Amino acid sequence: MRILNDTITIEELLLIAKDSFGDLVKAVVDVDREIVAIDAELHSDLEALCIENGSKQNCIGGINYYPEMEGEDFIEFDSMINLRPSQGNLSRGVKDEMIRKKIVEISYKWIKR
Repeated sequence: MRILNDTITIEELLLIAKDSFGDLVKAVVDVDREIVAIDAELHSDLEALCIENGSKQNCIGGINYYPEMEGEDFIEFDSMINLRPSQGNLSRGVKDEMIRKKIVEISYKWIKR
């Protein structure tokens, strides 16, 4: 479990996936600080790591990376930490299109294809 401080490659992400879930890597993205935390069994563990390091909970989105996939299939917006009725998000996804786009941009900033 770590917050990225250097870019990583798809190959590195593939190794992380194979060591955990096989085909995916759980991640959280702080859209304000533009950071990514990866490699935990639960999104909530990554959320806690980010909060311990200065992130605000309402700025964090939980996602899954599928390193063997490309395009829109590379990122899945599905996590229990996204369920936030107080912010108007009543699903495990990220409904706000602007936030989704920002998560994608930040992800590609840290993960080089």
